[in-house]
Amino acid sequence: MTQVRLKAIDLFCGAGGLSWGLRQAGFDVIAGVDIEPKFLQTFAHNFPHSFALQADLTVLSPTELMKQFGLHSGEVDMLVGGPPCQGFSKNVPRGHRRLDDPRNQLMGVFLDYCDILLPKFVLLENVAEMKNGFEQSFSKEIQERLELKGYTVTSCVLNAADYGVPQRRRRTFFIANRLGVLFQPPCPTHQAPTNSSSSKSTRVMQSTLFEQPSHLSVWDAISDLASLEHGEGNQVQAYARAPQTEYQTLMRLNAGEIVYNHIARHLQPMQFQRLAALEPGQGHSDLPPELQVASGYSGAYGRLTQQMIAPTLTRWVFHPGSGRWGHPVDIRTLTIREVARLQSFPDTYIFQGSYNEQAGQLGNAVPPLLAQTLIDTMLAQANEELSRRSDTSSNRVSRSNTVSGEGRVMFRTG
Repeated sequence: MTQVRLKAIDLFCGAGGLSWGLRQAGFDVIAGVDIEPKFLQTFAHNFPHSFALQADLTVLSPTELMKQFGLHSGEVDMLVGGPPCQGFSKNVPRGHRRLDDPRNQLMGVFLDYCDILLPKFVLLENVAEMKNGFEQSFSKEIQERLELKGYTVTSCVLNAADYGVPQRRRRTFFIANRLGVLFQPPCPTHQAPTNSSSSKSTRVMQSTLFEQPSHLSVWDAISDLASLEHGEGNQVQAYARAPQTEYQTLMRLNAGEIVYNHIARHLQPMQFQRLAALEPGQGHSDLPPELQVASGYSGAYGRLTQQMIAPTLTRWVFHPGSGRWGHPVDIRTLTIREVARLQSFPDTYIFQGSYNEQAGQLGNAVPPLLAQTLIDTMLAQANEELSRRSDTSSNRVSRSNTVSGEGRVMFRTG
C-alpha cells in the first residue's frame, strides 16, 4: 500500500482543536481558515508550518481558496470544520431557535466548500442540539447534500468525557467519505464512575479486562498546577509538582519544566466576595441574600469540586457569574491553562490574545483528544474496508474503490 502524507484543511478553524487531532493522526494540515484574527494568531503560533488564512468564508469562494493553495477538486484528503451555529445553542431559549436564523447559515457555506473541493473525507462538528433540532431538518439537509456528491454519511452525538476528556461536552459529528464506507462511531474508552461516593482526590485510572477507566475529574486534570490567588501568575512559570495522573503526564508531554498561560484573572471585590462565600460544589442559590444578584441562575458563581467532571466549557468561562468556573480549592476562577487542560489541549499549546479572547478560543474549541480519536477511527475503518475489498478481489482494487480514482490506496499517513 502506497504511503503518503495526507492533506487536510480546517475551515472555521478557531484555535485549532480539530487541526491538532489531524496532526496527531498524521495529516499535513495545509491551512486553517477563520474570520477571527486572535483565533488565527493562536492557530498560527501552534501550526507554524500551516497557512493561517483570515477570511470571511461567505465571501471567499471555494474556487478562490483552491487557487490560492494550488489545489484541484478531489485533491484534499480531509476537510474538517465546526461552523458557528449559535442559533442552535441550548443557551438560546427554545422558542427563539429558528431554522432561518442567520447564525445557522454558515453550515451551508461549509457544504458549499464540500461540493467544490470534493475531499475524500469530511468531518463536521457542531452542538448536540443540531442533530435533532427542527425535526432533524438540518441533519437531513447535510446528509442529502453530501450524498448527492457521492458521500456515505454517518452522524452521531458524542460526549467528550467518554473519550478521556475531563469535561461533559456533547457534540454532533457528521462523518462522510467517498469510499462507500459506513463509519461506526468510536467505542467509548471511559465510563461514569461506578462508585459516585468515592472521595479520592486523585483516582488510579487503570483499565481492567472487564471495566473501562472512569471519567476523568477536574482534579485528575489540574492538580499538578500551582495554587494561585486571584490576580497572581505568570505567562511562563514552573510546574508546582510532578504529574499526579496519567492524564497530566500526557498533557505535559514535550513541555519540559515550564507551563504557559497559568494566570488567575483578577476579580472585582464583589466577585471575590461571592466566590469566597461558597464552598466547592455550591453556586448562586447558596449565596447569602446580600450577595445574590437579581438575574442570577443556579450555575452562576458556581465552584467546581475536585471529584466532579467539568461541565461544558463556554466562551464565557472568564466570568464567574456565567457558570461553574470557580476553582475547587483557590478562591478564584480557572486560569487559561486549567481550561485548556479540561479541553485536552496539551501544555505545549500556547494561547495568544487577552484573557477574554483566549477564553473565547477555548470555549469554542473541539477537544483535541476527541478529534484525534474520531480521525484515527475513520482512517482505521477505511483501511480495514479497503483491505477487505482487496482480499476479496485477489489484491486488485478497482478504480471505483480507490480514494484518488487513480488505482492507488491513500489512507496511510506518515
